[in-house]
Amino acid sequence: MKKVLVLNGPNLNLLGIREPGVYGETTLVEINRMMEKLGRQFGLELEFFQSNHEGSLIDRIHQAYGRCQAIIINPGALTHYSFALRDALKAVNLPVVEVHLTNIHAREHFRQLSVIADVAAGTICGFGPESYMLAVQAVAALLAKEENQ
Repeated sequence: MKKVLVLNGPNLNLLGIREPGVYGETTLVEINRMMEKLGRQFGLELEFFQSNHEGSLIDRIHQAYGRCQAIIINPGALTHYSFALRDALKAVNLPVVEVHLTNIHAREHFRQLSVIADVAAGTICGFGPESYMLAVQAVAALLAKEENQ
């Protein structure tokens, strides 16, 4: 099985109770379960990690090198300003899919910029928890494409 690191940044541990009108009522634990089930269908083993600390996320990215074949990341607010997170993702040279529950391009001006986007194979946003399922499918397709090259 191919291993995929799934990272979630600040405040995503509060999904389900944090602004449910914006982020929905589904918890991160529920999203992880759905992703795990879907991942198995694609032959993927998902490893989940959430942190409110930028350095902890960067450490996990570094640890993924040589151990994981891809990364799915919802950087939360770090999306908009963490060049350190961006540089870590670029450094490990793994396929990255950026994911967001909301459509960041239709939100406040400061949320519309992603410093992660240019090191990601793609960004999926605006579909609520389904964004994560689409990210699993995207990673499976990226890894299958790499395997066939």
